[in-house]
Amino acid sequence: MEAYEKVKIVRDNNRPKIDDYIEALFDDFVELKGDRLGGEDAGIIGGIGLFHNIPVTVIGHKKGRDIEEKVRCNFGMPQPEGYRKALRLMKQAEKFSRPIITFIDTPGAYPGIQAEENGQSIAIAESIAKMSSLKTPVIAIITGEGNSGGALAIGVANSVVMLQNAVYSILSPEGFASILWKDSARSAEACEIMKMTAEELKEFGIIDRVIPEPKGGIQTNPRRGYEVIDKFLRRELKRYIGMSGNALAKHRYQKFRKIDRKFGMIKK
Repeated sequence: MEAYEKVKIVRDNNRPKIDDYIEALFDDFVELKGDRLGGEDAGIIGGIGLFHNIPVTVIGHKKGRDIEEKVRCNFGMPQPEGYRKALRLMKQAEKFSRPIITFIDTPGAYPGIQAEENGQSIAIAESIAKMSSLKTPVIAIITGEGNSGGALAIGVANSVVMLQNAVYSILSPEGFASILWKDSARSAEACEIMKMTAEELKEFGIIDRVIPEPKGGIQTNPRRGYEVIDKFLRRELKRYIGMSGNALAKHRYQKFRKIDRKFGMIKK
């Protein structure tokens, strides 16, 4: 399957959203709102739930379903308040030794003037910095689009995995084509150049694992997809829960430094 075909699959409105994953995988989920600075952003949802009786913190992008909800969630493009809320929940999870599970599906952080004035870049940078040193297990699952810093802000994890048809890149293919060729209509061509598919990123060592989907995407058989994700999460949590906080932070640090060294971004 070509990269652009996968982009179309993950943008299908019938594809499971964060609410579906929460309902299918976690019990007794309680949503927590607000960034404690007077703001709330529906583009990020987070809270506490039980995963096979293990208390966990769940954070993810919310795109919405109908047009009214999509507008309220800003089509899955979080404002700074959303990332500050995510950061607050991650700090809380660390305090109470709860594993963190994030679900990534965003075209990117909202790039509007108001977001920039409210500290968008700072909110993203602070989230990335804190995730790098968290002393609790972090697992990130890219379920749809994972574009730009808007995805990375909740994607610095001990295990970073992608669903088979998900994509992960520096920005949307339309944005890439607009910058490179001044023509967003060449987005399909951009997808091939960007190397954004799960298989390609696994080969590069950017992600740790590709989670298979039913033919045609997880939306064709969500129950089967949830079963596969559930099995993966159980295995990964078992792997990390016994590790000390310092060991978890060191594991995460070394994981991302290894990527840097592989692509020559830093000296060995």
